[in-house]
Amino acid sequence: MLEGLDRKLLRLMQADAGLSVAELAELIGISKSACWRRIQKLERNGVIRQRVTLLNAARAGLGLTVFISIRTNQHNEAWAQQFRQVVQGVEGVLEVYRLGGQVDYLLKAVVGDMAGYDQLYQQLIAADLFDVTASFVMEEIKSTTALPL
Repeated sequence: MLEGLDRKLLRLMQADAGLSVAELAELIGISKSACWRRIQKLERNGVIRQRVTLLNAARAGLGLTVFISIRTNQHNEAWAQQFRQVVQGVEGVLEVYRLGGQVDYLLKAVVGDMAGYDQLYQQLIAADLFDVTASFVMEEIKSTTALPL
């Protein structure tokens, strides 16, 4: 369970990972060394899994976000391993989830345009898929990486 200071620290880091340890320490009211020890502990415990720079996909030339629903008729470990290998190797696939219900997998991908999606699709079908449905994002209404602490 996270302590109150850890929650404050993580909220600040989620909003701006570029803040220095000194800035974070000042904002939560503890010493720099205490702040650094908290950050290291949160990293060791896997609460902080990595620190990244978030890019604007459209400004980076990747203006088309696609959600891809996949159904398979092969529910065995060999197929699942092959599928994992395929999606790990497809640049542009950002997230992959195995689901319960009508759809077996949901993927989030970004590409430059429809031709880019077609190239991505051609790579995905190497996994011997049963049914692939794509939904193209017309407007992003909310997007955050910050967890509600």
